[in-house]
Amino acid sequence: MKNKIWILMVMAILMLSACSNPKPEMKPKNKTEQTQEQKTTVEGNAEKKEVPKEQTQTATDSQNEKRKIIDTAGREVEIPKQVKSIICVGVGTLRFTSYMQATDLVVGVEENEMNPKVTKPFSYVNQEIFAKLPHTGNNGKTYDEEIIKVNPDVIMTSGNKEAADLLQQKTGIPVVAVPLIDNMFDEKIFQMFALLGEVYGRPERAEELIAYVKELRADLESRTADIKEADKPKVYVGGVSFKGHHGFEGTEADYSPFTAINAFNLADQTGQKGAFNIDLEQVLEWDPDIIFLDFNGMSLIKEDYAKNADYYNSLKAIGQGRVYSQISFRFNAVNAELSMADAYYAGKIIYPDRFADIDPVQKAEEIFEKMLGVKFYDTLKENGYEFREIKITE
Repeated sequence: MKNKIWILMVMAILMLSACSNPKPEMKPKNKTEQTQEQKTTVEGNAEKKEVPKEQTQTATDSQNEKRKIIDTAGREVEIPKQVKSIICVGVGTLRFTSYMQATDLVVGVEENEMNPKVTKPFSYVNQEIFAKLPHTGNNGKTYDEEIIKVNPDVIMTSGNKEAADLLQQKTGIPVVAVPLIDNMFDEKIFQMFALLGEVYGRPERAEELIAYVKELRADLESRTADIKEADKPKVYVGGVSFKGHHGFEGTEADYSPFTAINAFNLADQTGQKGAFNIDLEQVLEWDPDIIFLDFNGMSLIKEDYAKNADYYNSLKAIGQGRVYSQISFRFNAVNAELSMADAYYAGKIIYPDRFADIDPVQKAEEIFEKMLGVKFYDTLKENGYEFREIKITE
């Protein structure tokens, strides 16, 4: 009996001893170990996580989304929904892109945009941008390999339908034909702004420019529309540039600054269209009341004056000191902002009472700021172009 009691007591002691032994201590992990473990877990989960096919497909579809527009040539052209890059080919396309404040889209320029004269203001003020871009053509001639290399979303061209089709075929890039502008208030200028606004996705700027140009046109018209022909001074413009510089004989029918203010332009009496050389004897016969001279022709005019002073001195306007400047606005077609400024200056000279409230320099600066984004008159003046009376004897 005693033996059984001892055995039971020993077993109880052993059991109590086993229960009282603590479990091995778990040392807490430091922050580095915790972070590393979390990182491993996250990375492991990331490797397993896949981007849903629907999400990938949506992004791809967005990038490839297209839209169709009708260009000036009547062509249906498919272009990206969002145009992010362009190049401009031919006359006027880059100029109007500049007016649209869209030079940030341009990824290549024609070589003839390098080192421009001040009478090509849009190129002059954007020279820092253009100088950094590759050359994709020259004066309307395209460098197709360079165009393909820069790979613009769209090519803008002033070429005709056949030229646009051929360029699109050669490059595989959508080509949009735009109108060729040679008159500051031509209806085509509004078509140009509207089309560029649509292609570039900048309709607000297009609407702003359309409204501004229409405002100027209406203002000039309202000041002069009711003046009778018999009450208008007879005016002549000489030294007009077309296919190079010309002397006193270089004139222009439907000269846009005169047309805008309903001036009596003697060249309109010839039945000619646009710029041409006139017989100087005809000018002598007309004997204009006021003469305007394009600065680009001044060196030739002065050369001719040195040889034929009697001819010039016999003209009434020269004898009375009624000879004034026109800032040369035609350089690779019309620079609209210069032509508009010229119209206000001509109006001030021809109809001083109708333009009494106009300071031609201030008005020019307003136009330059709206079209170019900067004031530009001082730059023109520093380079010999300004509104002033001209003495060809100087």
